[in-house]
Amino acid sequence: MKVANKVIVVTGGASGIGRALCQRFAREGAKAVSVVDINEVGAKTVADEISGLAIPCDVRKEEEIINVVKQTEEKSGPIDLFCSNAGIAVPGVIEATTESWQRIWEINVMAHVHAARAVIPSMIERGGGYLLNTSSAAGLLSQIGSAPYSATKHAAVGLAENLAITYGHKGIRVSVLCPQAVRTEMTRDEAGVAAVDGMIEPEQVADSVIEALAEERFLILPHPEVQTYMERKVSDYDRWLRGMQRLQDRFFPG
Repeated sequence: MKVANKVIVVTGGASGIGRALCQRFAREGAKAVSVVDINEVGAKTVADEISGLAIPCDVRKEEEIINVVKQTEEKSGPIDLFCSNAGIAVPGVIEATTESWQRIWEINVMAHVHAARAVIPSMIERGGGYLLNTSSAAGLLSQIGSAPYSATKHAAVGLAENLAITYGHKGIRVSVLCPQAVRTEMTRDEAGVAAVDGMIEPEQVADSVIEALAEERFLILPHPEVQTYMERKVSDYDRWLRGMQRLQDRFFPG
């Protein structure tokens, strides 16, 4: 996919990776970009910068995702690319509260489900469309220090895989974005173990996305080292777990 002349939606578009995607899509000549975020002021700021459409939305609520699709299509036309990018992090393992687990599940997983439900049927009717779901390298490996983040990002990858398998023959293309540490609000204090290979800028992630969309590549790895880690994981799972335990001891001693 070339994004020039395309109608694009980006959730979590007010900051971080989402903002960088909106800006890059605009520079690439997108016909229209809907900047979607629960932060209405931030969404409007980015939309004004790129002459886009700002739409406030809580991605946990399916009816609000449906409204995003309706507003975008009424004002800009049929959606070519839906970037389900919004996400949060929650620390902890067994001590993480049930409320925290529920919230991160709704944002990191169910928001992707809501988006797929909202756009896939009409995309199929038009002959095809594209979904870009943001996960994380934690969805391929793990996230030391956060079981909720690791579990939901794994689920996001699994969902993207299933969408690609189920609807690929109907013209639906799917990519899943899996970076390690990116310099965003989520990592402004420190990225900890996620930054062992360095922290990259959101604009570098956007570069990787543009390249992958052009190739219609499913897995987008802005940190290429993740491919090696995946291969080590599947080649000897127990050895990989022992290595992760050593990493755990390094960052969370005791």
